[in-house]
Amino acid sequence: MTASPYSARLVGAVVLAMTLIVGGDAAATVLTGAGFPQTFVAWTRFALAAALLAPLCGLVRTDFAQFRDWRLYLRAGLIVGGIVSILTALKTEPMANVFAGFFVGPVVSYFLSAALLGERITPVRTFLLLISFAGVLLVVRPGFGMTTGMGFAILAGCFHGSYLVATRWLAGQFRPRFLLFSQLTIGAVLLSPFALSPIPDLTLPLFGLITISALGSAGGNLLLVLVNRTTPAGVVAPLIYSQLLAAMVIGWAVFGQWPDGISLIGLVIIMVAGGSSVWFAGRGR
Repeated sequence: MTASPYSARLVGAVVLAMTLIVGGDAAATVLTGAGFPQTFVAWTRFALAAALLAPLCGLVRTDFAQFRDWRLYLRAGLIVGGIVSILTALKTEPMANVFAGFFVGPVVSYFLSAALLGERITPVRTFLLLISFAGVLLVVRPGFGMTTGMGFAILAGCFHGSYLVATRWLAGQFRPRFLLFSQLTIGAVLLSPFALSPIPDLTLPLFGLITISALGSAGGNLLLVLVNRTTPAGVVAPLIYSQLLAAMVIGWAVFGQWPDGISLIGLVIIMVAGGSSVWFAGRGR
């Protein structure tokens, strides 16, 4: 009998990573509701995280020469677009709905990886990902009252799916922690013009929310990098769907939001079909 690859420690680490990321987005949502521009909040997330995580990234002098590689800027630009888009969506839409729209990313990543990187497409995974996309459509409801905010959630998913492809493209050529540091540093530089945006008076509680926003996102992503160093992606990937559950719980606890019946059905479809797709991928189907 084959032992399960899912230890309590692994499951706990990935669920914690997802909760940290969603918690960071919740803090960012409170900040934008208090009058901070989403571009300024995004800049603080990149700049503060880069400063705090730099000592943990194991940087050496030769790493800095790699910043001449244009591909790092393309990859960082994609994650910047994704974060600004999702923060824009969260200004007007419930968290669980936004993250449901965001999960169009795996579909984009799957087909883009096949087109650009030659990765394998299988009938079973294609069918399940299309079912997952149908779940996204139930939440987004294009043509049936779809809002601008949900449009930004879809755009965030497209950016993130493309970012995942860029990450796979570069993964074998750069250290994981350097890739994380490069996206934080380049993202901070790209968004630096917004650092001078007019903002509300910065009180201690608001600065605390800025810190939570930055460290939640960066800490969650760093935890995923560390998990992926020792665990196959096919084992980690199904647990990523716990992000939807975290969004539902945090959205309800912090903002009093709960998906309506149709959206809830869509969320369940996304989690079941998406998780099944990754399960079959791990078995070469």
